[in-house]
Amino acid sequence: MRGAALALLVLLCGAALVVGYGNKERCTGPRFDAQGRSEPNYEVRRYRDVCYSDIQQLWLGREIDKHVFPYVSGSLDAEGHLLGGSVEYPVLTGMLIWAGAYFASTDGQFLFWSALLLAPFGLAVGWLLGRMARWRALMWALSPPLVLYAFHNWDLPAVACTVAALYFALWRGRPLVAAALLGFGFAFKIYPIIFVAPLALYVLAASPSRRDLLGAVRVVLTAGLSAVLVNLPFVLAGPEGWAASFQFQQQRPVDITANSLWFWGFRPYSDPSSHGFQAAVNAWSPLLVVLSFAVALAVGWWRYRREGVYPLLPVCASMLCGFLLLYRVFSPQYTLWLLPFFALVPVRWGWFVGFLVTDLAMGIGIFRWYYSIQVGLPNDAYTNLAEQAVVAGVWGRVALLTALFGVFLKSKGKTPVEKPEPVLREPELEPVGVA
Repeated sequence: MRGAALALLVLLCGAALVVGYGNKERCTGPRFDAQGRSEPNYEVRRYRDVCYSDIQQLWLGREIDKHVFPYVSGSLDAEGHLLGGSVEYPVLTGMLIWAGAYFASTDGQFLFWSALLLAPFGLAVGWLLGRMARWRALMWALSPPLVLYAFHNWDLPAVACTVAALYFALWRGRPLVAAALLGFGFAFKIYPIIFVAPLALYVLAASPSRRDLLGAVRVVLTAGLSAVLVNLPFVLAGPEGWAASFQFQQQRPVDITANSLWFWGFRPYSDPSSHGFQAAVNAWSPLLVVLSFAVALAVGWWRYRREGVYPLLPVCASMLCGFLLLYRVFSPQYTLWLLPFFALVPVRWGWFVGFLVTDLAMGIGIFRWYYSIQVGLPNDAYTNLAEQAVVAGVWGRVALLTALFGVFLKSKGKTPVEKPEPVLREPELEPVGVA
């Protein structure tokens, strides 16, 4: 896709982002209290009107409203509260949060400036997918999840790093650039780093007759070095504040906000006060996630032995399904992570539509259910339509992610775009004779 068609795709993506911002902006104002919190009845409106965003919510509680530079003087107290400007995200996201709040004095302004910072990443994803997948990129640009979650949290930069890494690895033949982008993605959100392993195997499997071990090692080292270089200044300036973001996520319990199979599949035992259950999940969830990664990587290598090409896209998509299925928490905006793979890996449209339906049930139902709980309405699954939607969304998503793990993995990984073979080394020049 080139020229006018690509420009139209990006324009449509921009329109979706504008609608997404308008949806979240409904929760702001029209008045603000002394701390810059929206009035009236923000606590009720955020759930009732399905316009909640973590961006607006976290204006208070992390010293963002006080414009404290993140991590440097931060810490995590004994009760698990973040102090001194630390936030529960990696350092580049922390910098985006600080920058978005720099000119803000209310949660509405914070949402506005944050959306301005995040929108270019969403547009970049649309542009890259248009280059790689042509009109299948509409699965990103016009998808309901982009409207619902683009400005729900700070996930767009990590998605952009992931998609750009795939573009440089497969369409430009620059795996080291791809590895560096995955390292930078780790400094926005953790998940892009999981794709370093299949990228290294893709480089290792340079051809059916040759293994590029040195190239694979360079991929791992490049990704690690880029992640270290971004994080190191914060580690040196405020090691306790830097570590607090990881400690906070590690201590997060499986509770009503987790939206994962661990909470819904083990009720009523999955109560935050059940320390034995929480400890078991903290052990089993990462173990099963790593096991799913190992299965995907192994099947990818088996396919390489049979087909002569390591299926990078299918393996990455399958690994992400394993993570989303088995991790302790599934925040609503995690759906954005998976959307590009629907465009890039040519699975049947029914899988995509099914995932959208379950996501809409979950993404809308969960906040209406929170509203029912908050105002004391009947909120059990027998009488509350919102909880019924949540239950259907959760278990529909579990079933789809389980199936998609295999569907992605067996896909040929071809795209509608004719792409060049990966160039892992500069070609050697033949001697040129002088006439």
